[in-house]
Amino acid sequence: MQIPAETLSDGVILLRRWWAGDAELLHRLVNESLDHLAPWMPWAVDGYTERDAREFLTLTRESWLAAETFDYAIVGPDGAVAGSCGLMARIGRGGLEVGYWLAKAYTGRGWATRAARLLADEAFRVGANRVEIVHDVANHRSGAVPARLGFTRLDERPTRLPGGTAATGRVAVWRKTAPGGSSLGGARRGAGWMRG
Repeated sequence: MQIPAETLSDGVILLRRWWAGDAELLHRLVNESLDHLAPWMPWAVDGYTERDAREFLTLTRESWLAAETFDYAIVGPDGAVAGSCGLMARIGRGGLEVGYWLAKAYTGRGWATRAARLLADEAFRVGANRVEIVHDVANHRSGAVPARLGFTRLDERPTRLPGGTAATGRVAVWRKTAPGGSSLGGARRGAGWMRG
């Protein structure tokens, strides 16, 4: 599997790699939306410091270089960063998971759907045979994204991962397979940098 592009765009939003100098911006963005993010994001439950932002940016750089996670800032048409999204190599060989969040001020514009579509398309371009989106079963707004994009809801299951203040401990799992491909087995092409 190849490494994803550092920038992706659909002509409305731009996804770009997070930069080391984004700590202050990320800190402000998260803190303006703590009440919106804390119900679903465990890292927002007890506040979010500029140190937290710097640590995330360091981790995201290391994870990109290790081909484990590919995190992007979501940039709106006005050039403002509106949230974050990423591709995560944690669902087994040949698969990538899509994650996303938007700051409160940028919800309701369809940007999470646009970001997830860009990421899924890029995942298939770089050789993934399947893409999954996982969300807490009570997070209906997050669940509307894979439904709009033609993902199939596979199941609902308990999770051991920490959740936010409204988390139920159960997640819904959605999947889309590569065009003409199978969701079983290894990657469609490439040497396979994914770790299962």
